[in-house]
Amino acid sequence: MVTVVALVVAALGGVAAWRGWFSEPSVPSAPDAAPASVTDVVTGLRAPWGLAFQPDGTALVTERDTAKILTVQGNSARELTVVDEAAPAGEGGLLGIATAGDWVYVYYTAAGDNRIARFHPDQPDARETIFTGIPKAGNHNGGRIAFGPDGMLYVGTGDAGERDAAQDRGSLGGKILRLTPEGAPAPGNPFGATPVYSYGHRNVQGLAWDASGAMFASEFGQNTYDELNRIEPGRNYGWPEAEGTSTDPAFTNPIATWRTADASPSGIAVGPDGKVWMACLRGERLYTIGTDGAGAQTLLRGEHGRLRHVAAAPDGSMWVLTSNHDGRGDPAPGDDRILRITL
Repeated sequence: MVTVVALVVAALGGVAAWRGWFSEPSVPSAPDAAPASVTDVVTGLRAPWGLAFQPDGTALVTERDTAKILTVQGNSARELTVVDEAAPAGEGGLLGIATAGDWVYVYYTAAGDNRIARFHPDQPDARETIFTGIPKAGNHNGGRIAFGPDGMLYVGTGDAGERDAAQDRGSLGGKILRLTPEGAPAPGNPFGATPVYSYGHRNVQGLAWDASGAMFASEFGQNTYDELNRIEPGRNYGWPEAEGTSTDPAFTNPIATWRTADASPSGIAVGPDGKVWMACLRGERLYTIGTDGAGAQTLLRGEHGRLRHVAAAPDGSMWVLTSNHDGRGDPAPGDDRILRITL
């Protein structure tokens, strides 16, 4: 019997996965929400990854594999620039994008690392690199960036396949980082003069805040459970020792978990309804869930394939990026696209 259990543990990826397989209280099958209005904003994109809005309402979209930044106005998209420094491969490439004042920030995979640059929209080719050294790999590159209510830049990174890096506070892998707009460690960070804000993450690709200023992050699990976490400074979220919830008091547990086949979450946003919206790749659906982790509902269950990101638009609608050209999807005519949802 011991040998059989040991084989099961090994097949599931270790002790953390074994604990989750037998005891995890995951979110039950979320019922479908009331029908929403879903329309195309633009079509014909290639693996769009990041989405941000400028003060005038113009949307900026990154394409992971072409390394293009596109502007979207009305129902048309045009190329703003190509980030030539990006080196797309596997899950790496041109990833997250964020705006602050008259600056645009991008996270991308370069030849030797993941890094962040910024530029003025009227000079998109005059980019200033502000942060380097984030570990890169064929997968687990993280990539989401967003400005918090405090005006600081938050960065979700992945463990780049080096599991133990997530628990090493001297590594930038498997972390949420907090930076000044100039790229320095932000004042008040929990571990002194380091950008590390939280650790013990596997692959963070979603960051959002609610109206109270509470921070949330989505995280890819390995074999068993994906997570939605409420992020607090200095906390350890367990990877690789825990996947999902844990009884170890050293780790902060997620507010909700999903089987990986039902989620594989990437981008998140807090919508005008006050709920967390979570775009899912493998699960091919969009969840909404309360900030306490309760009341999950499902939108777009399989209708549009893999979903990479969701963002709140200035007009109160929610925009969703599909990701069917990312090498793991089944593109339909017109893919990839930006969807506009109104409730």
